[in-house]
Amino acid sequence: MSAFTGRIAVVTGAASGIGLTVAEHLAERGATIVGVDVNDGVGEIVRGLPGDGHHGIVADLTDPEAAARVFDEAIDAVGTPHILVNSAGVALLDKALDVPASRWQLTMDINLSGTFYMAQAAGRVMTEAGYGRIVNLASQASVIGLDEHAAYCASKAAVVGLTRVLAREWARDGVTVNAVSPTVVETPLGKAAWAGEKGERAKAEIPVGRFAQPEEVAGLIAYLASDEAAMVTGTNALMDGGFTAI
Repeated sequence: MSAFTGRIAVVTGAASGIGLTVAEHLAERGATIVGVDVNDGVGEIVRGLPGDGHHGIVADLTDPEAAARVFDEAIDAVGTPHILVNSAGVALLDKALDVPASRWQLTMDINLSGTFYMAQAAGRVMTEAGYGRIVNLASQASVIGLDEHAAYCASKAAVVGLTRVLAREWARDGVTVNAVSPTVVETPLGKAAWAGEKGERAKAEIPVGRFAQPEEVAGLIAYLASDEAAMVTGTNALMDGGFTAI
């Protein structure tokens, strides 16, 4: 029996990048996936995952009402979710003096508010069921300052703060809430953004000398989403190759 057989996992940002890798990882281990993305092709992408019964939902999670609709549709389509992975996010980089209000707000709307709305909708279902695993994708930028990352760092630090509050409020109801904070991850987007000399300089500052792989992030998320992690809640799990240890 695979580790996630019988489990239903809602994964945001499931059409690409870390979200897609997480969806694949959990599906390979028996989970039924509800993939959520603004990409109109998410349904086809999710149906192509290993196993059967997966369901895709197109949604703009900056809409405060979207999360409730997502969970209503997920329950109707495949049943009550056991797992939520909040992977949808955006990185819009500007010097702090140059951040336009529109880009600041969009970063907060997607990275923080979208995460909260989805966690809130999941929490309502999971606390009633007496079981749940919520994993929020944060970043090493949640604990350090990075040049041109004012909005991004602020949003991810806020995700970690939110994670801790939800963990405390829902622990007695069998729901764990954790954050995962990787360094640069070599998704297609990450490879493009950190190509060349800029990327080599960044790798040189990481003790292990490289960036993270999407499969490594998915593996950590899968552990936190598993039954074995029942005692782990309210943590911010750093995956940064030792960068913040020096």
